[in-house]
Amino acid sequence: MLRNIDPVISPELLDVLFRMGHGDEIVLADAFFPGDSFGKRVIRADGIGISRLLEGIMPLITLDQYVDSPLFMMEPVPGDELDMNVEKAYRAVIDLTWPDTAPVVRVERFAFYDQAEKAFAIVMTGEVQKYGNMILKKGVINR
Repeated sequence: MLRNIDPVISPELLDVLFRMGHGDEIVLADAFFPGDSFGKRVIRADGIGISRLLEGIMPLITLDQYVDSPLFMMEPVPGDELDMNVEKAYRAVIDLTWPDTAPVVRVERFAFYDQAEKAFAIVMTGEVQKYGNMILKKGVINR
């Protein structure tokens, strides 16, 4: 048994976070995302929202500080409305650990899918907020 690991972090997710290198990306996908169609490594986190999952992940990794932004979310399809409270909720959690992180970059839907396909892993969550997917780019630990 490990101590101080948030219970939302499964053994599979902990292994993936450990194995990711600098610049690798992980997709925190909402419940509707076609993860099995895109991902070479798909981890299930059913029933867990992305904000809650971020609470467990953020203390365990660093975000890439050598890119314009290590955070990506899908931009809405023309005609769809974007609920900015989703991004604000995610940022509130991220900012507890990494307050100086650059703003989220919004990515066109199909470009987001292309980026997700190249990601190290996809975590299928229980998130049901529209446009709730997020990609994190892992960084290095500064000593």
